[in-house]
Amino acid sequence: MKSETDLINKAEAYFRDELSAEDRERFEQLRENDPAVDQLVVNHFNFMKQLSDYGKRHQLLADLEDIHSEQDIASIRRSVTPNEVIIKKLWAKHRFNLAIAASVALFTLLSTLLYTGTFSPTKSDLVQLSQDFKDKLRMTDREIRSVKSRLNHGPVNPGTYGGTGFALSGNYIATGLHIVKGADSVYIQNSDGESYKGRVVYTDATYDVAILQITDPHFKAFTTLPYFIKKSESGPAEDVFTVGYPRDSQVYGKGYLSASTGYRGDTTQYQVSIDVNPGNSGGPLIDNRGNVIGLIQAKQASMEGAAFATKSSFLLKAIEAIPSDSLTDKLVLSKKNSLSGLSRNEQYNKLKKYVFMVKAYSAKH
Repeated sequence: MKSETDLINKAEAYFRDELSAEDRERFEQLRENDPAVDQLVVNHFNFMKQLSDYGKRHQLLADLEDIHSEQDIASIRRSVTPNEVIIKKLWAKHRFNLAIAASVALFTLLSTLLYTGTFSPTKSDLVQLSQDFKDKLRMTDREIRSVKSRLNHGPVNPGTYGGTGFALSGNYIATGLHIVKGADSVYIQNSDGESYKGRVVYTDATYDVAILQITDPHFKAFTTLPYFIKKSESGPAEDVFTVGYPRDSQVYGKGYLSASTGYRGDTTQYQVSIDVNPGNSGGPLIDNRGNVIGLIQAKQASMEGAAFATKSSFLLKAIEAIPSDSLTDKLVLSKKNSLSGLSRNEQYNKLKKYVFMVKAYSAKH
């Protein structure tokens, strides 16, 4: 090539496929042997493409202008505008029949909705608040600390489903059955991010309650708890709060009892006006005095802020039904409440180490 101009002319002929087979082969060999030549050719090709694209856009705009100038806009508007006189005559003639037809259609629609139960809450309307961990495999700082602290304590299972649990006695934890149902293994993680192997001791499908036991020898069992489980029922308008794991760290939520029955009038549950999310299932529902009055279970999808909790009296029934041969350690419930009379902040600070993240793993998922 004698000059850059010659090279560009040769490149344009190459891209227009105007070179002979022999010249094309020599040109490709030149590009392969000289990176500077190849870069120049590529840059020129991009420049030519930009010019071509600009020309096409410019031509399209010109064509549109020509089409627009040739159209009779007034004629088009008249051809697509309905004749107002005809519409008025048609309406005056048929409005009675149209009104009857519309009424029949509306009645049929409403009857169908009522018959099929569309206006009533369905089972799909009830959202259980367990958390799906299958797509949540990122490792947080707290989990990294957990791994470091547990290197000699056995593996930390990431979990397939997760929720919340709270201490009952020693190394026993209460949670929701739907969180651990069908699980091959269960791990319990405290507020410091330390995970412990656990097992399911007892389940009660009627109340959706599961009792777990931390079996990890490195876990130090509680000798006392700052709260007790209330035997009697509470009433609507009572202020309540909960602590749970809808995320990787504990979340506090407050609200009030809105009804003494739960979903579809279930007498084993409360309806609670409180903000809960997947991961809150199994968390304690606590009154102003620090009594555990329920166990968070689900929320109603179609009603904002409507959650449901198993009443503490039925949690106690489930605990009482545990076969003695299922317990390797005594399960002795607390009879004292050291949260009463404290500010909410003080109550939370005393409570938080007794509320756990529950991770259930199933090889089937």
